[in-house]
Amino acid sequence: MSARSPANISGIPVWLLRGGILVALVIGGYLIFELGRIQANYSIVDSTAERQALQAQIVGLEEHIIALDEEITLLETHRDIDREAYKDVEVNLTGLQRKIQEQSDAIAFYRGIVSPADGGRGLRVQELKLKKAKGEHAFTVRLVLIQVMQHDRAVKGNVNISLEGEQDGVATTYTFQQLVPPDEDSSWPFSFRYFQDFDRTLVLPDGFAPERINIAVQSRTKSIASIEQSFLWQTGQS
Repeated sequence: MSARSPANISGIPVWLLRGGILVALVIGGYLIFELGRIQANYSIVDSTAERQALQAQIVGLEEHIIALDEEITLLETHRDIDREAYKDVEVNLTGLQRKIQEQSDAIAFYRGIVSPADGGRGLRVQELKLKKAKGEHAFTVRLVLIQVMQHDRAVKGNVNISLEGEQDGVATTYTFQQLVPPDEDSSWPFSFRYFQDFDRTLVLPDGFAPERINIAVQSRTKSIASIEQSFLWQTGQS
């Protein structure tokens, strides 16, 4: 009998035998892997279902995020609109409050002329304001004079003021004529029936610190008395 070829074992080709062994090893390995997953309570069906549920949840969350972004954009738009509307309301409200205050001040002013609370009569200093003016040591004196309850005739006269304070540490008093700018008239006449307002400029000497301003309203009209009032020197009043 002749010997079999090494490429054949029991009539089966060696390559086919090797392929069968390889397939058996792969199948065996997979079966062992699946057995391990089964022993670990792993289910491919449950895993697939869980994955699908997670994917659905992700999609839902993404849609919710988009909805929230749209809502945020809408709210920001409303906020901007409300902000602009609020600014308009605030501006209008401020304007109305200013007008109301101006009208209230005007009513109080004219009431003080017609029927003052104390029932007094004659000349009065209704308002005195002191503000810094342009120029070194320059100030503006805003003075409003009124005639209370006596309106059958005009009152005439002159205003004179003086400043009390310290000049280089020494008590000093300056008259209006000493403080008025050189290019302005040093006289201060008045003539009115109800009220009159003035804006006069004072230039203080170097080193002078004012403390009080004295107002002398000298009447030249018969039966209307002159008045004198003294005020603390306070600048920047509104």
